Amino acid sequence: MTILIVGFLVLIIASLGSALFYMFSDRGNSTRTVRALTLRVGLSVLLFVLLMLAHFTGVITLRGSAL
Repeated sequence: MTILIVGFLVLIIASLGSALFYMFSDRGNSTRTVRALTLRVGLSVLLFVLLMLAHFTGVITLRGSAL
């Protein structure tokens, strides 16, 4: 599960970096920046849903004391 989470985080950061690159290189002449940011948001939402699903099914559990 840890490898999956780290993989998603790497993909999210890579998508954010590609959006930054496209923003400077395209100068507003393309929609590649918007697509890269849309992909980043989609990956972030998917990661959140997977984490919630893993928590509710018992794959991952909370450690420590709750406040």
